[in-house]
Amino acid sequence: MNLMFRLITLIVLTLCSTWLAAGEVEIQTPRVFLTGVGAEVVIDNVPPGGGVLLLNGDEIAVLGPGSTALDVTARESGAVSLQLTKANSTLGEASAPAVPGWVSVLPPLLAILLSFILRSVVPSLFAGLIIGAWAINGLTFEGAVIGVFDTMTIYVLGAMVDPDHGAIMLFSLLIGGMVGVISRNGGMIGVVNRVIPIARTPKRGQAVIASLGLAIFFDDYANTMIVGNATRPVSDHLKISREKLAYLVDSTAAPVATIAVITTWIGFQVGLIEEAVSSIDGISESAYALFLNSIAYSFYPFLAIFFVYVIVLTGRDFGPMHKAELRARTTGAVMRSGARQSDDKQMDDFYTKEGVQARAMNALIPIGCLVGGVIGGMYISGEGDSLQEIVGSADAYKVLIWASLLSCMAAFALSLGQRLLTLEELMDAWVVGARFMLTGLLLLVMAWAIADVTNVLQTAPYLISVLGDSLSPYSLPAIVFLLAAGAGFASGSSWGVMAILMPLVIPLCWAVLESNGIADAQHMHILYSCIACVLCGAVWSDHCSPISDTTVLSSLATGCDHMDHVATQLPYAALGGAVALLVCTLPAGYGLPWWLLMPTAAVVLFSVHRFLAQDPVDVSDNPVVPQ
Repeated sequence: MNLMFRLITLIVLTLCSTWLAAGEVEIQTPRVFLTGVGAEVVIDNVPPGGGVLLLNGDEIAVLGPGSTALDVTARESGAVSLQLTKANSTLGEASAPAVPGWVSVLPPLLAILLSFILRSVVPSLFAGLIIGAWAINGLTFEGAVIGVFDTMTIYVLGAMVDPDHGAIMLFSLLIGGMVGVISRNGGMIGVVNRVIPIARTPKRGQAVIASLGLAIFFDDYANTMIVGNATRPVSDHLKISREKLAYLVDSTAAPVATIAVITTWIGFQVGLIEEAVSSIDGISESAYALFLNSIAYSFYPFLAIFFVYVIVLTGRDFGPMHKAELRARTTGAVMRSGARQSDDKQMDDFYTKEGVQARAMNALIPIGCLVGGVIGGMYISGEGDSLQEIVGSADAYKVLIWASLLSCMAAFALSLGQRLLTLEELMDAWVVGARFMLTGLLLLVMAWAIADVTNVLQTAPYLISVLGDSLSPYSLPAIVFLLAAGAGFASGSSWGVMAILMPLVIPLCWAVLESNGIADAQHMHILYSCIACVLCGAVWSDHCSPISDTTVLSSLATGCDHMDHVATQLPYAALGGAVALLVCTLPAGYGLPWWLLMPTAAVVLFSVHRFLAQDPVDVSDNPVVPQ
């Protein structure tokens, strides 16, 4: 009897332990699988003795106890069912839909095509979001219904509540409010009156704008917002088209930020590189050293800046930009008829209060507080022994909020201290400036949301899987450039592309070098170039994609119709990217030195421009008399 009691107790305890273990097992899958593309599945708390993992009823792995991460590939569309079993009992299970791999590129591709067809980005992005959410929930009728509501409740809401995104939105609102105040108190008119004697012609004005873009190198967002807002009145007075102003601002923002050694980008980039090389035994260089060595192979940013000055100093344009400049010079219309986002009625709100004396210091001091606040804030929030380490470790988003708040406080103090505006007038001016940013912020939120969709749909891994079989170590940098450019063009987020691709590209590059027996110091230039090409491809796509956040910000800060900015900048960016890829990146992979390729590409770019560009507008060199 005693033996029987013990036997029953043992059976009960065994069954209970199995049941408890089954309850503890957790199978974590991606929200959606792509057919033919491996995805990571994590199984936690596998009980002692392990278990067998089944994929749609077929055994795919035998697992030991503990936690395991596996690469699982869906073989066909439909539903993916994963089960962990042991002795014919189920310990844990999970399921997710599976869709064809090409579906992952459909949402951004649809958004981009509709942007050009409809010339309106928001409905185009929303259409892409719906298609993406439908694919994530399975390409079924039920998935379509759920996907429509997920666009707002998951992706748009997620983009808005993300702390980093919230920081950018708050920074933009504070900057817009500050601009509204310094416009109302006469500060912007004072700057215009001071700058016009220097920039008395459109050519000189463009040179000043481009140079300001290089001077504010520490952050692309700050660069875009400061230069765009501060120079817009000067640009309009000199009859420079808004399209040209947006191009000058956009093409001297991210290219400078990605190659300067002290910027808010550096900590992010070095952190990605460090994460990617941490598991590679053959690479002894530090992440920062790898980044510094890669700068020499960052051909597109250097060529983009060079091309800006070619355009400015020659006064010659081609394509849609020439038409825009011809319109501005001959008719005085800095925007085309019917342009959207920043129409004349909206700009009329940025008036100067009647009777106030226009003083440049009322704009320069708040802008100086913004610039100085960013520099000082990075030093305060950063840590390290060197300036590079301090800036690289700084909390860029927090610093931007500090600096923009400081600039608003300075604008308020100057206006109240000189009795230029009452408190009520100050708040009205601030709200006008902040309201001016709302359309662009809506575009930013939609761009972030579709970037999240492409991340869930694993667009970048799919593109890598498509190109994987054709990889050659010597052409690998060029392929990485195209891959980063394609992913960035589709997602609209250069930082998102870097975050996704850098941890994939560095191990892939090293594996290709090792498999070809050339993982040595003599061929390290291939690794340097691949690192640079992730950055360069992302920046290039930033200049071409209508859903890019910095492209949207450039349109916003300069008051340019967004699709007009995209259409006029695209030919210039496409030419610079093509020259960088064919003349520099591809030959560099085969061992040609960067110091020979860079000037060669500059000559080619200058020559092609001379061939394509039309003669300067006749009135472009005539001085504009201050009014």
